[in-house]
Amino acid sequence: MEFARPLPSYLVQRYHGWKATTFEANKVWYRRLVTEGQHPRAMVISCCDSRVHVTSIFGADQGEFFIHRNIANLVPPCEPGGNHHGTSAAVEYAVTVLKVAHLIVLGHSQCGGVQGCIDMCKGKAPQLEERGSFVGRWMDILKPRYETVADIEDAGRQAQQLEKQAVLASLENLMTFPFVASEVAEGGLSLHGLWTDIGVGGLEGYDSAQKKFVPI
Repeated sequence: MEFARPLPSYLVQRYHGWKATTFEANKVWYRRLVTEGQHPRAMVISCCDSRVHVTSIFGADQGEFFIHRNIANLVPPCEPGGNHHGTSAAVEYAVTVLKVAHLIVLGHSQCGGVQGCIDMCKGKAPQLEERGSFVGRWMDILKPRYETVADIEDAGRQAQQLEKQAVLASLENLMTFPFVASEVAEGGLSLHGLWTDIGVGGLEGYDSAQKKFVPI
């Protein structure tokens, strides 16, 4: 496999720094994580965006969160029989094997995936419309929600609202998985929708009673 290259030196240096400091100071904890296995209380589905750092936002340590990241933090509807279902597989494992008590969908501001969906819906992204575009076909999950924001003239506000719709669409799609729906009905699992404003460090949660996102 000659195309696989060694790590860049700056990453190697950072690893050795971590091993000598953070790991060394907590090696008993790391050993427990291995011997006792993982028992996260929550699963977080967030965006791949490098600016979204779930463990930092919540001050979490290793072993606390089962984290899955994808473009625009989307969950597809339950569709058994396909070939590759990375997000669905992660949800299944978290709910049926790890028995997480909370499942959090975390959206964010300035989401490139959501903007790509807007551009597609406005006919400004022909490359994403191509059948061979993985990003485009993934964003098809969100496209039906564009109708809810289509009349918003301010581009920034429109994007922000569709980012929140992405969270809601994912929550609704989660309930199409029988094992999720049954755990929710029995009280063993709760679903949460969050949206973070990267620039100001804000966090909002969806309030089902008020039917809107409210500051946390």
